Amino acid sequence: MSSVDHPYRTRIRSFTRRGGRMPPRHQVAYDALAPTYVIDVPRDGGSTTVDPAYSLDVADVFGRQAPLIVEVGPGSGDALIAGAKALPDTDFLALEVWQPGIGQCLSRLVEDPLPNLRFVEADAEVALATMLPAGSVAEVWTYFPDPWPKRRQQHRRIVRPEFADTVCRVLAPGGMWRLATDIEGYAAHMRALLDHHDSLEFVSTDRAPLRPVTRFERRGVAVGRDIADLNYRRRA
Repeated sequence: MSSVDHPYRTRIRSFTRRGGRMPPRHQVAYDALAPTYVIDVPRDGGSTTVDPAYSLDVADVFGRQAPLIVEVGPGSGDALIAGAKALPDTDFLALEVWQPGIGQCLSRLVEDPLPNLRFVEADAEVALATMLPAGSVAEVWTYFPDPWPKRRQQHRRIVRPEFADTVCRVLAPGGMWRLATDIEGYAAHMRALLDHHDSLEFVSTDRAPLRPVTRFERRGVAVGRDIADLNYRRRA
């Protein structure tokens, strides 16, 4: 079968599947809560793919019509969970390739459930390209994506032209794309790319209202890194 039949196999990925088992507490949380919080999507070969013919019925998943915020790579879930708590009338969908990361997030929901939150274990670039209807998302959050700091790796950064087009596809007119990084060169790359995207309008470098200061961020500041926040609006 040719690579054309399976473009996912040859597409540049912005992630690696890190190894390691979940800590027991996270595994228990995953086993108990995944049936509620993790959406089982049809695959297209790989374990982080999504069948391009599949369309997620968001209203059916959440049982209501509500604004939708998508976070790409939620990490330990600090921004995701803070947002879902602060905005109970908004639905949140997290796209994460690393199952132990989902387990860590779910461990925080054992005693504090959030009915407006769901996860899909999938590559965000693949999922956003087809899984969600065009213009259906109020905001996309991309906080501290892997910077791939070595020059030979930088083509793997998720914020690149193809992904920008994909984000613009799902954003509603007036919808926001919020990004943050503590890598100066990556911030400059984001600005150079997104400032000139036909479908995006630069708004500000203000910290996103719902983005908490995380332990990861504090470590970056402690070693002298500046935090760059970028906010872009989808043009009508």
